[in-house]
Amino acid sequence: MALLTSKRLLITGVLTDDSLAFGVAKLAQQEGAEVVLTGFGRGLRLTQRTARKLDPVPDVYELDVTDPAHGAALRDTLAERWGGVDGALHAVGFAPETCLGEDFMAPDWDDVSVALHVSAYSLRSLSDIVTPLMADGGSLVGLTFDATVSWPAYNWMGVAKAALESLNRYLARELGPKGIRCNLVAAGPMKTIAAKSIPGFAAFEEEWTKRAPLGWDVTDAEGVSKACVALLSDWFPHTTGSIIHVDGGYHSIGA
Repeated sequence: MALLTSKRLLITGVLTDDSLAFGVAKLAQQEGAEVVLTGFGRGLRLTQRTARKLDPVPDVYELDVTDPAHGAALRDTLAERWGGVDGALHAVGFAPETCLGEDFMAPDWDDVSVALHVSAYSLRSLSDIVTPLMADGGSLVGLTFDATVSWPAYNWMGVAKAALESLNRYLARELGPKGIRCNLVAAGPMKTIAAKSIPGFAAFEEEWTKRAPLGWDVTDAEGVSKACVALLSDWFPHTTGSIIHVDGGYHSIGA
């Protein structure tokens, strides 16, 4: 039996086929899951186009994670379609341009609040959509970039990821009694659309390649996909509130 046989999964964050979420969706299907994707705004058509590269082609629903009405509508749609949900992938993140770069003090609260809402609070929003449909328990999995340290140029997105990591622990505490697990995968730097928006990304790539004990390839997301699929499966029944590092071991190396 495949790892995710009969699992019903909601996957956010698929834009192109180099999206980390795309790799998770593809592997999840290969492991027996039925998946649906979400997209939003101008990116919705891009998600729909990319969905055609999956087999079978999944349905794509519109979801603005900052709009409670979108969440409520999607929850109703999933309830009618499946009756329940077994897991969801949170791969949503955005920060205004002022929040990234060399000047940490540049953005005002209006910009910072957008970064925190979309990149952190949205995990709570996603849980509001799927957890009422997890009567038999389930798994929430999110993607982060190690927020235990400060990174050059990552700035307020790093702060948002720190909030996401804290929220992961609190959701694990809240949802655990319902049999719902909540974990994050801290991926090393990958060449995705999101990475292209980070000034100085090449420096991350070079540093990771030199220092990661297992080495690192910014074009190979297979390890990230496998970690997410494993956490969405029943193979980690007693793991919650955790952050699994898939970064070649870089996080374990000191100065």
